[in-house]
Amino acid sequence: MGFFSNNKPRGFHHEYIYYDERKEKLKKIEEKAKRELGLLPPKPLDKEQLHQAFVNSTKHLKRREERGGDAISYKWLVVLIAAGIFILHYLYTNKWSF
Repeated sequence: MGFFSNNKPRGFHHEYIYYDERKEKLKKIEEKAKRELGLLPPKPLDKEQLHQAFVNSTKHLKRREERGGDAISYKWLVVLIAAGIFILHYLYTNKWSF
């Protein structure tokens, strides 16, 4: 039965003892203000900004974002599976009703 039980190691969570959240927020606000004034170079793109830049540069990804992603294709997949099960039931029993 070792094939089916997949034990995962315990997660690691470390909380800092000497950490001031307020000080970190103030440092971020200060850095943002300096960047806006031009005293610091612009911040490199983070993962989300890079993703948006890539999506906006391609037509098919723009359309997918406007449609709402892949939700439509999953709906069609469910409909096709249900229709396939119904057809297999008909072929097996020669009846259209369950």
